Amino acid sequence: MKTWLTTTFSIKYPIILAPMFLVSNSEMLIAAAEAGITGCIPAHNWRTPEEFEAGMKELKEKCSGPFGINLITNKSNIYVKNQIEILEKYPPDYVITSLGSPEEVIRKLQPKGVKIICDVVDVMYAQKVEKLGADALIAVNSGAGGHAGPIPSSILIPMLQKHCSIPVISAGGVGTGAGLHSVLALGAEGVSIGSPFIASNESGVNEDYKNACIEYGAKDIVLTTKISGTPCTVIKTPYLEKIGTEQNFLESVLNKNKNIKKYVKMLTYYKGTKLLEKAAFSATYKTIWCAGPSIEFVDTKESIKTIVDRLILEYEESYQKFKDRNA
Repeated sequence: MKTWLTTTFSIKYPIILAPMFLVSNSEMLIAAAEAGITGCIPAHNWRTPEEFEAGMKELKEKCSGPFGINLITNKSNIYVKNQIEILEKYPPDYVITSLGSPEEVIRKLQPKGVKIICDVVDVMYAQKVEKLGADALIAVNSGAGGHAGPIPSSILIPMLQKHCSIPVISAGGVGTGAGLHSVLALGAEGVSIGSPFIASNESGVNEDYKNACIEYGAKDIVLTTKISGTPCTVIKTPYLEKIGTEQNFLESVLNKNKNIKKYVKMLTYYKGTKLLEKAAFSATYKTIWCAGPSIEFVDTKESIKTIVDRLILEYEESYQKFKDRNA
């Protein structure tokens, strides 16, 4: 399973444990490294720059393998400059940028040996970040959890390969080894997997959130604009059915006003993520939980190593079936 991802970061398997807001933690990244993959955590999972710096120190000391940090690089992230400064002091192996230009991140962190990988959902933005000097692309497809892209992996991966020359890593919809096999067969250099790890032993979310990932499936994933103003995939719990998935009239009108739209989005984002924070750590189903359709394949709570080992075993079985079929 030699790919750009395994070779660049000296990992055994081409898997990134995807950055998940309020789910990813240091324990998960440490476990990912021990399982032969690499994990990434959003900088926002530390609530202040001071906490972020302490977290980076801990990871540099305790994580035995490569790890990454996910940075939101648009104006909604009021701490982005502080976060970049901290990453200059404590460089991770890679940074995944989201929702904005990676130009400053590339300029300041690449000289430190940090690989810059950018979330993209289409060719136009992918070409922009490639010109800026990005090292690789995360192809966020329609099967992703959270803010999914509009295009399925079977189209997005070949499309990006046709128009860009840097490596492509697929994000979204993979919860089995056969799924891993399929995206590698499409030409992806690896896969970013998040939702199947939410119910892991190392995940810090509450038991109700974990149980929801086990009890619900792909048919229960819906899009809502309630959290950030942008469509986001969540589990359709009774509480979500009660409050609905669409913004109310006032929220919708404010978001369409060109003069104040960005400020309203910042307010909506703040309000929504506070709701998500409560959902991640309070013991009730009457909250909102982000997840993607790959929770279909989550049947129990288990360690990250167990999940990775099963994915690889399934991958090998899928690969062998393919070879036997074409022998």
